[in-house]
Amino acid sequence: MKKNMYLCRFKKLNIMVSFLLAIVLLVLGYLLYSKLIERIVEIDPNRTTPAVAHPDGVDYVPMKPWRIYLIQFLNIAGVGPICGAIMGAQFGSASFLWIVFGSIFAGAVHDFIAGVISIRRDGASLPEIHGAYLGNGPKQFMRIFTVLLMILVGAVFVNTPAVLLNNNFTPDWNIFLWVGVIFAYYLIATLLPIDKLIGKIYPIFGFLLLGMAVAIVVAFLVYRPELPELWDGLQNQHPDAAHNPIFPMMFISIACGAISGFHATQSPLMARCMTNERQARPVFYGAMITEGIVALIWAAAATVFYHDPMLQSLTVNPETGATLGGNAMVGVIANTWFPKAIAVICVLGVISAAITSGDTALRSARLIVADFLHYEQKPIKNRLFVALPIFAITAAVLVYSLIDAKGFDVIWRYFAWSNQVLATVTLWTITVFLCQKRKPYIITLLPAMFMTMVTGCFLFVAEKEGFGSVIPRWLGYTIGSAITLAATCLFYLWAGKNKRKEQQH
Repeated sequence: MKKNMYLCRFKKLNIMVSFLLAIVLLVLGYLLYSKLIERIVEIDPNRTTPAVAHPDGVDYVPMKPWRIYLIQFLNIAGVGPICGAIMGAQFGSASFLWIVFGSIFAGAVHDFIAGVISIRRDGASLPEIHGAYLGNGPKQFMRIFTVLLMILVGAVFVNTPAVLLNNNFTPDWNIFLWVGVIFAYYLIATLLPIDKLIGKIYPIFGFLLLGMAVAIVVAFLVYRPELPELWDGLQNQHPDAAHNPIFPMMFISIACGAISGFHATQSPLMARCMTNERQARPVFYGAMITEGIVALIWAAAATVFYHDPMLQSLTVNPETGATLGGNAMVGVIANTWFPKAIAVICVLGVISAAITSGDTALRSARLIVADFLHYEQKPIKNRLFVALPIFAITAAVLVYSLIDAKGFDVIWRYFAWSNQVLATVTLWTITVFLCQKRKPYIITLLPAMFMTMVTGCFLFVAEKEGFGSVIPRWLGYTIGSAITLAATCLFYLWAGKNKRKEQQH
C-alpha cells in the first residue's frame, strides 16, 4: 500500500532530455573519439600479442573477444559505478556531466592506452608500466601503493556482498559465514587459470549486471519519474552541502563511473588474453563506456529518490536520521520500483559486480608481486606462496571493517582517494608515453592535470578524510592548485629535456 502511494506520484510524461542526451553522448564517444585514440596509438593487427607469443595456460590464455570484453567489464565495474554513482547523485545533476565527460575523455582513454601499453610490453603489470616511463623510484613506490590499493579493493568487495547477502537473504546468519564463503571463492579464483573459473562464469554475471541496468531504464519508462534537467541548475544539492563541495568531493565519490586507477590494474589481465591488438578498443574503451552508461542509469535513479519530496523519506535511516549510503539505496530503489523477483535480481546483480571485482583485484595483487619478484607463476605452489600473505593482510583489514562501526566508511574513503591517485599517476605515465612517441599528448595531459587538482584538493579540502577541518577551504584549494602547477611544470621540464636529447641524436 505504501509502495503504491509512492508510485502513483509518477503519472505525467517526463521526457528525461538530459538523461537521454547523456546516453547518446556516451555512445558517440565510443563511436567517434575512441577511433581517434586508436589512430593516435597506431593499433597494429599484425603485432604479436603476449597470449600468442607465449601462452602459459594460467594467466597468458587466448580467449574469444566477446568473452574478454565481458570479463573486463565485470573486472572494472564492481560496486563503484553503482554505489559510487548513487553517492555522487546526492550532489545533483552535475553528476551527469562528470559521468559523461569523465568517461569519454578521461576514464576510457586511461583504460585504453594503459591496456595497449601492457600488450606491447608483454602483458606488464601497471607498476612496471609506471617504472618504464616515470623511472625506477616511482616504480618501486607504485608497486607498494598498487598492492595496498588491491588489498583495500579486496576488503571492500568482500564486505559489500557479504552485507547485502546477509541483510537481504539470511538476516539470522552470522555475517562472517558469508565472509568466509566469499573469501574462499576469492582464493580459488586467484589461484586457478583465468579461463577455468573467471572465463566461464563472468559472462553470465556480465549479462546479469547489464540486465539490471536495463530493468531500471524500463522502470523510468513505466513510472516516468521526474529526472533533473541540466538547465534546472548545477547547484550543490548534497544534504550536507556546506561540508561537501561539488569540487572535489563529487569527483572522488563517482570514482569508477568516470575514471578509476583500479581499471588500469585490470587491463594487463586482459592484455594477456588478447590475440589481436584490434580487440583493445572494444575491450578497454568499450567496457569503460558501458560502465559509464551503468553509472549514469544508477545516478539518475538515485537523483529521483534523493531530490523528490515524496521519496526523500526513503533515503534516510529512520533510527539515526542519516542519509543512506550506496549499498542501502540499491535495496530501496529495487524494492520500491520492482516486484520482489526483479528486486532480488537487482540486488544479486550488485553482489555479483562486487564479487567479480574483488577476486580479480587480489589476482592482480598476486601478479604484481610475482612480476616484482620475477617469480614464475605456472606452478600452483608458487601462486599459493604469493597469494597467502596478500590474503592474510586483506583478512585483517576486512575484520576491522566489520567489527568497527565506522570501519567500512574509513576504508571506503581511503580506497576512493587512493583509486583516483592511481588514475592520476597512470594518466601522467600515459602522457609521457605519448610524448616519447611524438603523439598529441594533450589528450591525456589535460585529464592528468584535472585529476591532479581533484586528488590534491581532496586531501586538503575534505574535512573527514583530509585536512579540511584544520585549514581554511581557500588554502586547501590553493595547495591543490600548487600541486597541479608543480606536476605540470615537472612534466614540461622533462619534455624539454627529452626533446633536446632526441635532437642531439
